[in-house]
Amino acid sequence: MNVKKLLILLCLCFTTFYPLWAQKNFEDLTLQEKIGQTLFVSMDINNADKFKPYIQQGLIGGVLIQWGNYSREETKKLTTKLQSWAKESPNQIPLLIAIDYEGGTVYSPRTLGLPFLLSNMLIAAANNYEDTQTMFYIIAQELKNLGIHINFSPVMDVNINPDNPIIGVRSFGSNKDTVSSMGKAVINGLQNGGIVAVAKHFPGHGETSLDTHKTLTIFNGTEQEFYDTHLYPFKQAIDEGVKGILTAHIRYPFLDNKLATYSPAILTNLLKKKLGFKGIVFTDSLDMKGALLENISKAAALSIRAGSDVALIAREDPQKAIQTIQEKVSKARIEDAAQKVYNLKKELNLFSKPSNLPDTKVDKAFKFYAGKITNQAVTLVKNEGQLIPYKPQKDKPKLCAVFFAPTRFANQLTYFVKPFLEKNFEVNYYNAALTPKQKDLTRAKACISNTDLVVIGSLQWANKEVAAQKKAIESLIKLNKNTILLSLMSPYDIKNYSEVKTVLALYGVNEFSAVTAAEIILGTKEAKGNLPISF
Repeated sequence: MNVKKLLILLCLCFTTFYPLWAQKNFEDLTLQEKIGQTLFVSMDINNADKFKPYIQQGLIGGVLIQWGNYSREETKKLTTKLQSWAKESPNQIPLLIAIDYEGGTVYSPRTLGLPFLLSNMLIAAANNYEDTQTMFYIIAQELKNLGIHINFSPVMDVNINPDNPIIGVRSFGSNKDTVSSMGKAVINGLQNGGIVAVAKHFPGHGETSLDTHKTLTIFNGTEQEFYDTHLYPFKQAIDEGVKGILTAHIRYPFLDNKLATYSPAILTNLLKKKLGFKGIVFTDSLDMKGALLENISKAAALSIRAGSDVALIAREDPQKAIQTIQEKVSKARIEDAAQKVYNLKKELNLFSKPSNLPDTKVDKAFKFYAGKITNQAVTLVKNEGQLIPYKPQKDKPKLCAVFFAPTRFANQLTYFVKPFLEKNFEVNYYNAALTPKQKDLTRAKACISNTDLVVIGSLQWANKEVAAQKKAIESLIKLNKNTILLSLMSPYDIKNYSEVKTVLALYGVNEFSAVTAAEIILGTKEAKGNLPISF
């Protein structure tokens, strides 16, 4: 065999058997490269290029893709581009790519091209473990299609405080057993489908009255309540094998004066030693005002020193963070954290050549299970006047529906009217502003006058009451005794309207909940959901 033929044969063997990534052994990484593995930055399509040099230098371990109004194809293009930059780095270690895909108030239509995910509270109102697990297994296939490896979900906070301003429908509810069961269904669905699940916000965000995005937040409950209720779902998630846990920027005075994110007592002693968690500890984003430290690099160092393995440094310069961590964190702690990230990449086969399998089409399967769960979830909270099912008194009854909701939900709410039109109703509906003006009120009153049935949709985020909306709805419900209130998002708004005799809780605005609510009103479906909170 001549030299030329031998070279061709060797090239063919190399192409066939050598992996896509020239995997570098962990021991061969420099200390800076190891620190880089512990850093995740936040980006979207518009600012990804800012981080290109750092990725090409091997100084970033992963990326959190933030929401944006772009398509599935654009998301796939972004993840492919990010990995191509990582392949150019000296260490050629692929990136871990994460998203916050938890539904409810943290997700809206037309973001990343992903399906419109149900809220956790809606899922809990159905309380169907098998269907929930299956739906998240289907979701995992779509995330893998897009080059995503980690989902910062599920929320395992037990929301026992109605005044909690940020959790709301992000939680599975106020019952620790329901939270645990539904959380485990999400974890198993994602992880059986090949996606890393991350339980949050450890050690519990459900008993707070302030928003960690805005200010210092302190756990309001007792020590016994903490151990009996709030820690319980996280222990269940750990026992179930969850691969990731995300910290809360919250202070628990009976555990430590430091925020959980910076507390060795919480992250090392409680989480790793007492609860036996062996996976990866992620910080919540360190640019949140509740994280307290304006210097994100210092915050990253303090958190890794306390026991976190990955610091979400948002848009901070990774080189600054690396330098600070190198100065303030022991080599042993750095090695431990970086090794976990590296091992996860091996476990996920990121160093192997992709199989080039075609995308798995999930749309039909997702819609089937999302619709099935929603049919079991929408809750008839009150029906004192027996208005549901509605029985028309004439051949062409008039319906007036007024929804107070952000414009991004308008397309979803249109699904509500279709079942009425099919039943020969004369339908007049519109979407008023979330914070209505006088023109909204005038139009609503005109719509309601001389109408057989009135449906009013109220929407608030968690406990955040919209004063102008509340005032408007209070005036409208007096105009027609045949009025049904739809709680479109947080069911905590129901307590604002005690005089309403008929109330349905939807736990989120989407095509599935809109159609189900309409069919329950018409009597073609039975309301099966149970309210997963107590007021």
